[in-house]
Amino acid sequence: MGRVTTPTRVFVARLARAEVFDPNAEQVGRVRDVVTILRADAQPPRVVGLVVEVVGRRRIFVPMTRVSTIDSGQVVVNGVVNLRRFEQRSGETLVMGELLDRRVSLVEPGRSGHPSVTIVDAAIEQRASRDWFVTQLFIREGHGLRRKGQTRIVDWSAVEGLSVTPGEQGAASLLASLDGLSAPDLAHAIQQMTPVRRLDIVRELDDERLADVLEELPEDEQVEIMQSLEAERAADVLEEMDPDDAADLISELPPEQAADLLERMEPEEADDIRRLLSYGDYTAGGMMTTEPVVLPPDATVAEALARVRNPELSPSLAAQVYVVRPPMDTPTGRFLGTCHFQRLLREPPAALVSGVVDTRLEPIGPETDVATVARYFATYNLVALPVVDEDDRLIGAVTVDDLIDHMLPEDWRDYQQPGTPS
Repeated sequence: MGRVTTPTRVFVARLARAEVFDPNAEQVGRVRDVVTILRADAQPPRVVGLVVEVVGRRRIFVPMTRVSTIDSGQVVVNGVVNLRRFEQRSGETLVMGELLDRRVSLVEPGRSGHPSVTIVDAAIEQRASRDWFVTQLFIREGHGLRRKGQTRIVDWSAVEGLSVTPGEQGAASLLASLDGLSAPDLAHAIQQMTPVRRLDIVRELDDERLADVLEELPEDEQVEIMQSLEAERAADVLEEMDPDDAADLISELPPEQAADLLERMEPEEADDIRRLLSYGDYTAGGMMTTEPVVLPPDATVAEALARVRNPELSPSLAAQVYVVRPPMDTPTGRFLGTCHFQRLLREPPAALVSGVVDTRLEPIGPETDVATVARYFATYNLVALPVVDEDDRLIGAVTVDDLIDHMLPEDWRDYQQPGTPS
C-alpha cells in the first residue's frame, strides 16, 4: 500500500465502508460511522472517533488519536486497537446514524425566515491542533422526494437545531467546553470539581483520554476514580496508560482488586506491569517504561526516523532508538547500543542503524537507585537511559520526566503551575 496524503476535508458519506488498515497494511475492518460531540456554544462538533466493523460484524470504537491517515478511500490507524464492543455514550452523536437526513433550519444573513433543509452529508476537517471537527454540511433545500430540491454546501454555523442547549446534557456539555485542554490542565480542572461532578466527567471521557488524565492526577484521586469504574472499563483504561504509570496505580489499589484487573487485561500488557511491580519504587526498574523505540540492526535510518515521528511518543522517548537482537519486545535480545535522534538526522535515509549506533553509553541495571540514575543523567546530559537485565537484554528505558516525577515530593501535583487555568 503506497503512501496516502491526508486531505484537509473529507465528506463522511464517502467514508462509509472505507477499509481500515494498520501500519503493516493489514486490514482491520471497515468504517461504519463517525462519532462526534455536539457543543453548547454553536462551535463545530469535535470528532472523537470512528465506529469500525471488524471480523464477525463486531463494531468497535477507534479514537481519532489512533488515526494517522484518513481519506474517502481508506483509513490507516497506528498503535494497538481495543477490540471492546462499541457502546455509544451520553453526549455522543453518530454522524451517519443520527445527523444525515435530519431536518434543520437554515440561517443566512439577509434572508427572511429560517427555511427547513435536510442534511445530506457532513464534512470533517483536521485543524492545526491535529483534532478533527465537523465544519461543513451538504444540505438539500425544500421538501419532497429525496432527489428533489437544490443542494449546496454551507458552514456548520449556518444551521440551527443541532447544537445542544446549555445544561441540556450536563457533564457532556461541560466536557465539550473543556475539550481543548491538555491532559495536565484537564486533570487540574477535574481536581477543582465536586466528587459527584468529577465522576460524571470521568464517565464521559473515552478510555485513552481518561488514561492521559489519570497519569496527571495525585495517587489518591487516581485510586478514587479507578474504584468508581466497572472492572472491565478499569482494565481497558489501564491498558491505555503508560506501563510505568499503570504499575504505580495498581500498586496503590487493594491487592484483590489489583489482581482482578491484571487478569482482565491483555496478557502482554499485564506481564509488563507485573515485571515493573517486581522492582522497588525508587529504582531504575520501578521508574522505567517497557515500551521504548526498539529496532533490529538491519533497520534503516529512514525506518528509525519514521518510528520517532509517532506523535504518541513523549519527546524524551523519541530522542533515542535502541538497537537490539531479536526479539523486539521487551525483554529483547541482546542490547547493542543507542542511536541518537540528532545523529539520525545527519545520516542518509538508506543507511543502517547498525552503522551509526553509539556503544559508548553504558546501560544501567533495574536495581540502580534514583540518586545514581540522577547523577548519570546529569553527567552525560541525557533525556533517556536504557535499562538491561543480567543477560544484557533491554527491558526498558528511564526518561528524564520519569526521574523528575520520582524526585519531586509526592504531593507535587497538588500545586498549581504558573499559567495553568484556575
